[in-house]
Amino acid sequence: MSRGKFFLTTAIDYPNSRPHIGTAFEKIGADVQARYRRQQGYDVRLLMGNDENTIKVVERAEALGLEPKPYVDDMARQFREVWDALEISYDDFIQTSEERHRIGCQQFIQRVYDAGDIYKKNYEALYCEGCEEFKTESQLNAERRCPNHPQRDLKLVQEENYFFRLSKYGPRLLEHYAAHPEFIQPESRRNEIVSLVKSGLEDISISRRDFTWGIDIPWDAEHKIYVWFDALLNYITGIGYGTDPALFARYWPADVHFIGKDITRFHCALWPAMLWSAGVELPRQVFAHGFVYLKNETTDEVQKISKSLGNVIEPLDIVRKFSSDAFRYYFMRECPFGGDGEFSFTRFAGSYNGDLANNLGNLFSRTVSMALRYFEGQLAGSQSIAPEEIFAGIDLPAVVAEIAGEIEDCRYAAALELIWRQVLDTGNRYIEEQKPWLLASPGKPEYDLEACRRVMVNLAEGVRVAAILVKPFLPDAAAKLYAGFNYPTPFAEATFATAARRPVLTEDLRVTAPLTDDGKVTPLFPKIDLKAEPAAGKK
Repeated sequence: MSRGKFFLTTAIDYPNSRPHIGTAFEKIGADVQARYRRQQGYDVRLLMGNDENTIKVVERAEALGLEPKPYVDDMARQFREVWDALEISYDDFIQTSEERHRIGCQQFIQRVYDAGDIYKKNYEALYCEGCEEFKTESQLNAERRCPNHPQRDLKLVQEENYFFRLSKYGPRLLEHYAAHPEFIQPESRRNEIVSLVKSGLEDISISRRDFTWGIDIPWDAEHKIYVWFDALLNYITGIGYGTDPALFARYWPADVHFIGKDITRFHCALWPAMLWSAGVELPRQVFAHGFVYLKNETTDEVQKISKSLGNVIEPLDIVRKFSSDAFRYYFMRECPFGGDGEFSFTRFAGSYNGDLANNLGNLFSRTVSMALRYFEGQLAGSQSIAPEEIFAGIDLPAVVAEIAGEIEDCRYAAALELIWRQVLDTGNRYIEEQKPWLLASPGKPEYDLEACRRVMVNLAEGVRVAAILVKPFLPDAAAKLYAGFNYPTPFAEATFATAARRPVLTEDLRVTAPLTDDGKVTPLFPKIDLKAEPAAGKK
């Protein structure tokens, strides 16, 4: 039975270049939440997409000798190729050049206009084409440049535009933040936005004149809807606003928008005001994650990832060599989702070898290999054995509940730390304490085949629990772990509640893991030989 809906989104991306590892950080974090909620029985919808009605798209398409639409369609294909390789389980991928988006945008902006919150005036301001945003003096650095794009010249734009009365909503925004402190997470981002709104909001330009690419203002075809007003609306047009009322009613409001910390003011101030003006309910939460920086292993310099610095790392380069699970694990374990993180190949390899190969992979391969060696993979009599020993030293239901809470609060690194310390370390320590190789050796004083069988049943239980708990993070490895034995509950139905509860075996346990031609267990994570691998990040 469904526990209700859970609708979550990621920020849509500019398709002027392929996604890099920093872009992927957000998508993996959202996917972990989506997979966890599905596992718990929610009706989940994860929406992603590309932000296509931008100057950047026109510039890039022209540079390639293409029209904008064929260009954005091919870039959407390339983005989806990366997200699919990372096993991002999105349910829909919206392109803002789609007809459903145009219809919803025009309907929405007409409602805002009819509410009296849009007016026209002459305007002169500095415009950053990198941000697709007009800049006020307070937003510029000491050199009067955009802090996010200091290498690009700001343009002085003079034109007649339509404006949205954002300033009108300042007091209501502050009331909402106070009444709903969970609306902006983490707390540091909420404090920034509260300070911003208290300092005063200015009305914002929402149109550009005489553009050939974009969505027409419905009452004035000489103007296109400005990119940020357009882009934010993907969160509702992607679930049927203006085109599919039943779908929209099923999933809106969003339970969480996952975004980067650099676009909080659009999502936490402009977006709520827009929705209020149009009479649409607000999302439940906006979660602003940090950035991933690249550590240069030659100079130890930590750099922001950017094309201009020439330090962009393609996610597919890592995934194809070391697996999507290895990529996902590093960014969720080593980079706090609510803060900033760093990537270096040496650190990646250390995390991979230490946590994945030597710990998770080791528990699985040793358990299956010993079951094959000592019992030919058939644990006869296991139905009568209660696997109580392996987790005797911990309160497993309490640990599982704590892990679930950390995931729900997007503290993914903390959740993984708990899984590794309380479940995997416990399993590997149990092997060393019980020494099943001695219990299975005739002639040894410890020889006791039934005791060895009990140990193997306990180890199979440790593998089962681990598989269920790592599933949101490492979907491929989790499936392989669970396929190691014939556990009674199908993997698709295994929830965190079943991890905390001992299963009732309907038949004796047996090894069901696929084996190599010589009857060995295929390593989940073959170790990385640092001497054989060039260190990424040495630029």
